[in-house]
Formats: sequence, C-alpha cells, structure tokens
Amino acid sequence: MSSIPATAPPAPADNGRRALRTQLLAQRAALPARAEADARIAASLSGLLAGLAVRCLGFYWPIQQEFDARGAVAQWLAAMPGRQAALPAVSRPGAPLDFHLWTPDTPMATGHYGIPVPDGTDAATPDALLIPCVGFSPDKFRLGYGGGFYDRTLAALAPRPLAIGIGYEACRVPLQAQAHDIAMAWIVTESGAF
Repeated sequence: MSSIPATAPPAPADNGRRALRTQLLAQRAALPARAEADARIAASLSGLLAGLAVRCLGFYWPIQQEFDARGAVAQWLAAMPGRQAALPAVSRPGAPLDFHLWTPDTPMATGHYGIPVPDGTDAATPDALLIPCVGFSPDKFRLGYGGGFYDRTLAALAPRPLAIGIGYEACRVPLQAQAHDIAMAWIVTESGAF
C-alpha cells in the first residue's frame, strides 16, 4: 500500500516546489549542447546498466525535453537474451504506475496525459526503474512533475525496484526531502553516474 494518499493535501513547501519545477523545466528546455549532453548520459547509463544484474528495466517515454532513454534501453535489450524492458501506464490518477513490456517494435497507443504506452503487451514488474528528474539533490532525492506517480510506485512495489534517476547537471539543486520522498539509488547525468 502506498504511503501517499491519492488526494494528498498540498504541503506547505508545494508552492516553493512548484516555482522551482517551473524554473528547472525552463532551464532544461534551454540547455546548450544538448546532443552532446544526451550522448554522455547515454554512455554513462549504458555503463551503469552493464554492471547491474537487472532482468526487467522499467523506463519512461520522454516528454518535456527529458533525456530519451529508448536508444540506450534498446542496446541494453539487444546485449543479452532474456532481458525485458517495460514502459509505465497510468491506470488512474492517484494510483501506482502499471508497467507493460516494450521493445523497439512494440505498437504504441495514447495513454493518460497524451503519453504513449505499449499497446496490448503483457504486464511486467521491473526490478529497476529509470526515473526522469526535473531536478535532483546531491543526496539523490528527485523533484518530478508533482503527480507523485513514481513515489507511489516505489512505495507500492515489493521488492522495491532499484531507482535510477536521470537528469541534467543544470538541474542539480538543494532539495528538502518530504516525508514521502524516496532517494534514488543512482543519479545519471552528463557528468556520469553517482
């Protein structure tokens, strides 16, 4: 059961987080040398994944100038038979994410919020998740879009999947963790994996 209520009242820090989120999204949209940064993130992510014993990797469909992990995930899948990848789907607001198997050839449908989701593939339970970060702190707490989907998902899955945040160095900021926040095991940026 999630520790985050489906209709949580706004926390006092929400207005500050909302303003920070807006600022960081603008910064991410204006990043210079984006192709170079993305190539470095892909290399760092590939190196990290090669050293982890992950069988099913959950990741995200890129929106709002997020790093596009599809190429790195496709390479990871091709490197060893038996690996699986899965994309999230929102079954309903306030619920943990559901994951469905994905390959580069998977037909996609439009899911909640207009985000593509696998069309007709089996459900999956990832043992590691790539999680997009609008911002992140040096102690590996992430700032997302404010919907709480990944926090609820990490809290609900047992065993808890390895959480790997993906972000850009320009979005590394001090964050005050909230009671429901779960630190990432790893953060991957254009500067490497830590």
